[in-house]
Amino acid sequence: MVVVIVGGIGTAVTPAADSVTSMPEGAHDGSDPYLWLEEVHGAKPLEWVRAQNAKSTAILQADPDYQSDYDALLRVMDAADRIPYGELDHEYLFNFWQDAQHPKGIWRRTSIADYANAAPRWDTLLDVDKVAADEHENWVWKGAECSPSLRHCLIQLSRGGGDAVVVREFDPQAKSFLPAGFQLTEAKSSITYLDEDTVLFGTDFGPGSMTTSGYPRIVKLWKRGEPMSRARPIYEGKVSDVAAQGVVFREPSATLALVQRDVGFFTAEYHLLRPDGTTRQLPLPLGADLKGAHGGQLIFTLREDWTAPGAAATRAGSLIAYRVSQAGPRASRHPVSVLYTPDARSAIDEVVAGHDAVYASIYRDVTGSIHAFRARDGRSWSDTMLALPAGGSTHIVSANVWGAQAHFRFESYTTPTTLYADSGAGRLVAIKSLPARFDASNLLTEQFFAVSADGTRVPYFVTRPRNGSGPAPTVLYGYGGFEVSETPAYSANFGMLWLTRGGVFVVANIRGGGEYGPAWHQAALLQNRQKAYDDFQAVAQDIVKRGITTARQLGIMGGSNGGLLVSANMVERPELFGAVVCQVPLIDMIRYTQIGAGASWAAEYGDPARAADRTWILRYSPYQNVSKDAKYPPVFFVTATSDDRVTPVHARKMAALMEAQGHEVLFYENTDGGHAAAADHRQAAEMWALSFVYLKQKLALR
Repeated sequence: MVVVIVGGIGTAVTPAADSVTSMPEGAHDGSDPYLWLEEVHGAKPLEWVRAQNAKSTAILQADPDYQSDYDALLRVMDAADRIPYGELDHEYLFNFWQDAQHPKGIWRRTSIADYANAAPRWDTLLDVDKVAADEHENWVWKGAECSPSLRHCLIQLSRGGGDAVVVREFDPQAKSFLPAGFQLTEAKSSITYLDEDTVLFGTDFGPGSMTTSGYPRIVKLWKRGEPMSRARPIYEGKVSDVAAQGVVFREPSATLALVQRDVGFFTAEYHLLRPDGTTRQLPLPLGADLKGAHGGQLIFTLREDWTAPGAAATRAGSLIAYRVSQAGPRASRHPVSVLYTPDARSAIDEVVAGHDAVYASIYRDVTGSIHAFRARDGRSWSDTMLALPAGGSTHIVSANVWGAQAHFRFESYTTPTTLYADSGAGRLVAIKSLPARFDASNLLTEQFFAVSADGTRVPYFVTRPRNGSGPAPTVLYGYGGFEVSETPAYSANFGMLWLTRGGVFVVANIRGGGEYGPAWHQAALLQNRQKAYDDFQAVAQDIVKRGITTARQLGIMGGSNGGLLVSANMVERPELFGAVVCQVPLIDMIRYTQIGAGASWAAEYGDPARAADRTWILRYSPYQNVSKDAKYPPVFFVTATSDDRVTPVHARKMAALMEAQGHEVLFYENTDGGHAAAADHRQAAEMWALSFVYLKQKLALR
């Protein structure tokens, strides 16, 4: 399924008494002095960007460690011994691969059987570098979906890495685009095969066809050989919705087709597409989160408690199956079955439906396991926990809906990733392992709990040298939004450039994320946003209290919503931190709904156009609270011109304002990469090398 990316960036408490709440002149009354920087591709703003980039690179790339750090990162990113993760589909595994010879990447496939070998025989289907060169376009790969027979595939390409994509149909046997195939011009589109010769799609059809969030609201059915103008509309959402899109689940026994109307970022309606092209809304709660389909049943997790007709109450956070049936005498009287209900310390993180089972990655105190659920009869399911290592993260890589195969991976902060395969017998076999990228023999990871301002226990992980003595330079990372869980991950970046040099790495599992299910996320929504920031500050204070670091040695890092997190904390409690790296951030929360895809996130933050929402947003919005009279830690902003989701506007304006106020600021804006801020390995290596050199300099890492 090729779908539009509608992504997050991933007791109300007023700011602390010693934080600064004075607002820059005009920051929210329409006379913002840096409004001109919102013209993303304007000549004057880009001239400002070039000057800022020159200043930052002159300082950071002159550091003796910069080039060696860049080279080390690029070697790892381009290394041939990386695990080539892929999508299981029929008898194949499809993989997208980037390396030094293919910086933009190649799309390729091999047989599932051969993939288990050390050196699979890959068949390259599409060379993105070649297409970009031939067409003189800066193409960035954004994904593919193939038809049920694998005869055709829908390819997404983006200019520069933004969310807006061009869609073209591709013949994997001929290895060429179909001149008369399905095609969509550049837009934030959604498209998926209904069958071999029919697609469900939404795109920019002209004025009024997109939502205020910038995504399609109209879904049409388009048959092969017809001009797009003859495509049949089957559903129209509202302009105020986030998006509407077709969703198709194909299994050997049946196809389930839906229209998903995203009413808000965390609420949706599901409409079953009938054979005659009409739709029927399914009687599901708005907080049901669709995960897949298995055996004619739709698989959901619940964001709220729900009692289905004729069924017992089901708690929020549960994993359920909903049996789809036509209305009438054959309709099921008991359409809902519960596969799993987490307790207060557990949460379901990932769900993937395969041919033989529904797999779920379930975390307990942010430590993972994989469960396989199999239908036993009309209403009950078996639950088997798979034999994976403990003490780290467990992820579902792929499950084949056309066969019994499934792939999983395990990793921790100090354990390189291992890929496990299940051929259908229920026995996992390790088939690929990532070589160690750094020496972790002297490192240990511990989990602690900080106590937030309202008494909530907040977990966090500390990875540090075993033989360390006394406080050390530390990076504290967090996100805290959009139900995103920060689970243990093996990071060559932090391992090579920070931990093995004596630094400490801390990850805070603050509210707003999904670490303890929907309630953990909902605790920091809207007027309660401050709780996420209180949690982060509590972790910072706890690691100082434990003697792990000092405020002067403590750097904080976050991207997207995490960029908002670190910039808000910098402004509220500057005395807690020694340096800040703020990546692709949200910052101007009074104008965020008017920038990029910001309108789609009103369910997370609130709408500043509403007086009540504006009041609580103004309490923490970094751009409105930064002051020339405060002393802030030095800050490095990283963003990308081609980011059409958050956009570079927030980072630009905050950097310009803070610089004018006399604060220590560096700013770097990459041209490409979209919301990832890097389109290829060279750009990613540059971004991370700049960031780690900055932290080393400011926190005095040896």
